[in-house]
Amino acid sequence: MDAYIFSSVSVKPLLLSALPAVTGNGARRDRHRGLFRPCPATQDFYALSDGFNFQEGLESVKARLHQNHKNKREVLTTIDHLKRLCMDHYFQDEIDNAVDSCLALVHSDDLLEATLSLRLAREAKYDISADEVLRKFTDDNGDFKIDHCKDIRGLVSLQDISHLNMGESSLYKAKEFSRRHLTSAIRHLNPNLARYVRHSLDHPYHVSLMQYKARYHLSYLQSLPTRNTAMEELAVAELYLNKLQHQKEMQEVKRWWMDLGLTREIRTARDQVLKWYMWAMTVVQGFSLSRWDLAAAGSLPGYMLSCYKALYTVTNEIVDMAKKEHGLNPMDQLRNAWETLFDAFLVERKWLSSNQVPSPEDYLRNGIITSGVPLIFLHLFFMLGHDSIELDGNNIPRVIYSSAKIVRLRDDMGSAKDEVQEGFDGSYKEMYLRENPHADVEEHMLEMITKEWEELNRECFSRTRSSCLSPSFLLASLNLARMTNIIYGYDNEQRLPVLEDYIGMLLL
Repeated sequence: MDAYIFSSVSVKPLLLSALPAVTGNGARRDRHRGLFRPCPATQDFYALSDGFNFQEGLESVKARLHQNHKNKREVLTTIDHLKRLCMDHYFQDEIDNAVDSCLALVHSDDLLEATLSLRLAREAKYDISADEVLRKFTDDNGDFKIDHCKDIRGLVSLQDISHLNMGESSLYKAKEFSRRHLTSAIRHLNPNLARYVRHSLDHPYHVSLMQYKARYHLSYLQSLPTRNTAMEELAVAELYLNKLQHQKEMQEVKRWWMDLGLTREIRTARDQVLKWYMWAMTVVQGFSLSRWDLAAAGSLPGYMLSCYKALYTVTNEIVDMAKKEHGLNPMDQLRNAWETLFDAFLVERKWLSSNQVPSPEDYLRNGIITSGVPLIFLHLFFMLGHDSIELDGNNIPRVIYSSAKIVRLRDDMGSAKDEVQEGFDGSYKEMYLRENPHADVEEHMLEMITKEWEELNRECFSRTRSSCLSPSFLLASLNLARMTNIIYGYDNEQRLPVLEDYIGMLLL
């Protein structure tokens, strides 16, 4: 139970990263999109040691986007590079206009042009059927024509769009077809392209973290015979500035964690502040919360009193922030959400203490709450300025539900041994095997995760669904789901090699 409480209070690092990365004139709120977008204003901040000027770099790339407007394929390719380098937020107006003007390419007979334009259009929430677009590349049985098996870049793009599936049959076949032929082609490709293709297969577009893939994509661009120097220099500067920001945030989080003192007072608290900060750094990026009754905590045991005080302090800070920034007072909703979480923990405690084994469905329904994801996203909801939401165990917005389910399932595919835990706290994997002892439980859980990704895609890329939620909120839900493969990617030695690489790349 102590470990459960610590997991709950560890949401503060996630919420801290919702603070503005640049304050004052260094950031502005784009209220039309609900995003905080960087607005370079101070020369010292953007002038790097080698003389590169960030603002001039931005203008150079913008000019390139305007100059190439007649070559639609090149425009879309440049947009794709900006997205993969995590720099598209600087050019959102230009990208919106370019994608709109290049929609006709979905009808192209070229596999790369058609799939790339389809993917960018879907990310921009255009309602375009993948089955309709891809029909020209398939035979009468709906199978992809073998003629396309040598088109490596077309196959990579086909693999990319397959992960934005909303339940379309053509994209199931696209994933299998492209993966099979890319895998067989790798040994025949030049080393740079082979590395790019292998990384694309190991860390698929859309379901992987763009921040993690950005450095690898930059290395690939630097290996090409035709270079876009301005974009590459801008990407190097962006990676450098982000690392500086992350290091500063990490020091603040460490100070906050040490000041709480929970690891000194609670023996079972996990002292993994760096690992938990990676959630925060990843889910919410680049963003510039009356009172609980402390006297009511007097009857609590010492370890719970410490947790209660920490929750009291953190939640009131968030409420104060929401009041100051948005004129909101979400205290009642936040307090109710914490009660919902603790009620769900008590359900699990009851199961364990009475040796009661819930059905997989009952466990998962409760486990989505105990993942902490709905609670975290409620805090984020108000910090982004949204003014109303109903969130309880029976009424979770689908976009949050899908992300939470992906987190719970991916976590439960591991074991207590993976996370160096003592005891047994239950998992969907264990519950399912009790009822289906001969089943391939991992395949079953991966299929469930795939279905939730399809639902998440429908929520995030449909203009009619989740229309009241800002792009920032939707992106956070995607990033949370993307992070699961990294944060729960244990190897046979109970290490997290991809997480270690990610930390080293973006923080150390």
